[in-house]
Amino acid sequence: MKEVYMQTSVASLAPPQILQKDLLQRFDIAGPRYTSYPTADRFVEAFDSRTLESWLHTRGLGARPAPLSVYVHVPFCESLCHYCACNKIITRDHAKGMLYLDDLAREIEQYQRVFATDPATGVTSRPPRIAVSHLHLGGGSPTFLSDEELGHLMALLETLFDMDAGGERSIEVDPRTVNRKRMHALAQLGFNRVSFGVQDFDANVQEAVHRVQSTQQIFDLVQIARELNFRSINVDLIYGLPRQTPATFRTTLDTLRQLRPDRIALYAYAHLPTRFKPQRRIDATELPDAESKVSMVQQAIAALLADGYVYIGMDHFALPDDSLAIAKRQGRLHRNFQGYTDQIDGDLIGLGVSAISKIGPTYSQNAKTLTEYRDCLNQNRLPVVKGIELSADDIMRRSLIMALMCQGRVSIEAMEIAHLIDFDKAFANELVELRQYEELGLVERSHDWLQVTEQGWYFVRAIAMVFDRYLQTSQEHGRFSRIL
Repeated sequence: MKEVYMQTSVASLAPPQILQKDLLQRFDIAGPRYTSYPTADRFVEAFDSRTLESWLHTRGLGARPAPLSVYVHVPFCESLCHYCACNKIITRDHAKGMLYLDDLAREIEQYQRVFATDPATGVTSRPPRIAVSHLHLGGGSPTFLSDEELGHLMALLETLFDMDAGGERSIEVDPRTVNRKRMHALAQLGFNRVSFGVQDFDANVQEAVHRVQSTQQIFDLVQIARELNFRSINVDLIYGLPRQTPATFRTTLDTLRQLRPDRIALYAYAHLPTRFKPQRRIDATELPDAESKVSMVQQAIAALLADGYVYIGMDHFALPDDSLAIAKRQGRLHRNFQGYTDQIDGDLIGLGVSAISKIGPTYSQNAKTLTEYRDCLNQNRLPVVKGIELSADDIMRRSLIMALMCQGRVSIEAMEIAHLIDFDKAFANELVELRQYEELGLVERSHDWLQVTEQGWYFVRAIAMVFDRYLQTSQEHGRFSRIL
């Protein structure tokens, strides 16, 4: 294998002053990731397919519908990663991939039926093709599907959606399932952003979580993606995995810095074996302690900032010329169920098992099991099993929380005008609780602005939690991942 390590070791980089150890330990707590507000655990079964259909009809009202993104969930993986908390199906039977495409075709037909039907008269016409600015394939592992099957999926999507030629088409890739030929096929299908699930470069850690892949393979695939002119290349890492130590993670970071992807997602492992069966295979005695995890996140942030990466917020980093970093500088950053995005805030249609949609002031989720998903389709209806219609209070709090999570500041005047409130009265209790964060130097409040400080960016989830009405009435924080 060629030499892949940086000459400058992470060990030589001092953690930035903003990463005070006592604060990292104090905020090693569980909390939502706020890819939505209210969060998905607040969805209710009273929201069904008919409710979603009524809101889908509203997209055609007005001169200019909200921008639309599409997410497709491909749940299949060939092998089980022990840390995984995703909705997946483990199988080596690739015939199941084509059967699943048949299911997706039926779901798309249901959307065509909805969009082609006049809700007032029930009269149907030729289904329109809906303009889409962003497509994302996730899972599971979308590259479980063959190149031919992925081509078939893209053709299915084109029957309903008019894909913007200059829009974003992104796909999550298991490096063990692709090679140079497959990367060329993805490019030919129009994919222009790719995310590689790496998690850790250390072989001992890979063995502990049952995800073994060579470092050279990752380097080769990233190089191929660059040769094919993918707009952006992301690498996922996880800290807090079994057998990780600050020393082994330092080596992983040295390798990552040599790889230098456009974006990095650095997630904290959430060990919740009572909720996620695969995690029961992890030896809990091999997990790093809280102090070691704090050390890992300290050295990671120090190394990435020193290498010129921009801290986007909440686990995400990007090079300064990446569109995500540019969107943050320009105040155009948004969050959806795929995390941070530079896409204009709008609607989202989720296709497949467990996929989540956002239409107007609603969220809805498809059935989580393949059996229930297919049962809905057999009844000729959208496979929605739960969701939520946002109240005026939900919309107000979503606006505030997303402003904190994406821009790091809230215009008090804009909130008052948009939601017809007196800010200090509407959030009187929250502002009292927020004082501790002000005293810690994590947030500043003036007459006009609520501003997260440079230090506060690293704890923005905790700050956002102050304004979460649902958390105020519930102590069940254990279902969420830890914020660090």
